[in-house]
Amino acid sequence: MTITATARPDEAQLAALNARFAGAEPQELIAWAAAQYPGKLAISCSFGGPSGMALLDLALQVDRAMPVIYVDTDYLFPETYATVRAVESRYGITPLAFRSTLTPRTQELLHGPALWERDPDACCAMRKVAPMREALAHFSAYLTGLRRDQASTRRETPLVQWDAQFGVLKLNPLAAWSEAAVWAHIAMHNLPYNSLHDRGYPSIGCTNCTRAVQPGEDARAGRWSGSDKIECGLHVGNSG
Repeated sequence: MTITATARPDEAQLAALNARFAGAEPQELIAWAAAQYPGKLAISCSFGGPSGMALLDLALQVDRAMPVIYVDTDYLFPETYATVRAVESRYGITPLAFRSTLTPRTQELLHGPALWERDPDACCAMRKVAPMREALAHFSAYLTGLRRDQASTRRETPLVQWDAQFGVLKLNPLAAWSEAAVWAHIAMHNLPYNSLHDRGYPSIGCTNCTRAVQPGEDARAGRWSGSDKIECGLHVGNSG
């Protein structure tokens, strides 16, 4: 199936692609996307989750030159930046960081201190969604490490979908993988990963909005703790 790089696939095309790659190895979908969108396919990796490490490894096996993008909110953990450096060293690549046009100081002057406490959606919109929109303006499709078992909001995640928010094709090669499968891949290939995972942080975002998870808590309970927010806004408003 050929999809024009500048065109939005229709629902029938998306359904056909999801049927075609159901049960296939992630590399098969990644290889199809790399051939379909030469030079216009990116790997999105937050460096704060194990899925991103597995995805990055699988994608770079398909195409070592595939660009890796991430959003630097200016509030990432030191361990997250250390993971970026570990990936640079292992693969000989330079992930591309995209940041908000507002520095933390300017944001505070315009919107008041600790916006993430008063209006976390607004903070994420400025520090995550806007930079991601800038990043994806350079591409026609991108790969993510989204999995169906990560959260209730992700249970219906397809392998291939149209990202209406950013106007690009979104591919989730690990959608059907389990947490155990991801960690098995990391262990088998001795991949770098964020060391906070070893200290009770199964899901890692910004320093201001992430805490360690206590025994018995949901894996994403440490994100925006004390509020009903469970998504940063990057993975909403999609279709297909």
